[in-house]
Amino acid sequence: MGSCLLSVAEQLFKDLQRTYTQTKHIPDDLLIALRFVFGPCALQALDLVEKRSVKCVTSPSGRKVFQVLGGSGRLYTCYSSCHYCPCPAFSFSVLRRNESLMCKHLLAACLSQAMGLCQQEQVSDQQMTHVLSGQTEANT
Repeated sequence: MGSCLLSVAEQLFKDLQRTYTQTKHIPDDLLIALRFVFGPCALQALDLVEKRSVKCVTSPSGRKVFQVLGGSGRLYTCYSSCHYCPCPAFSFSVLRRNESLMCKHLLAACLSQAMGLCQQEQVSDQQMTHVLSGQTEANT
């Protein structure tokens, strides 16, 4: 996907942040734009946000990841800084087929952050090492 589409996505997140902060509502035109840019995963991602399935995990060293509880009950650790999610949909639709900008988990992380609905959790650097290596979720 081209850098132009990424710029459109970034602007959508900014518009969403501004609008949602003021009204606590997503207007129809913004929902349509999200669906147009991100496809069917936009509604799935919004569902994850509504269910409060996204947690932002930070450590004192400044590391930050998002843990998203998928619809199947599996926890995915997403890296927004490099736009990566370990789910099969990301590998197939984003990396292999280049059909999408991101999967529903990564999109849910971006949306929840823009809307201010992301759960926050601070962990030690040692705990973050375990989270990053996939050994555990943040609160264990």
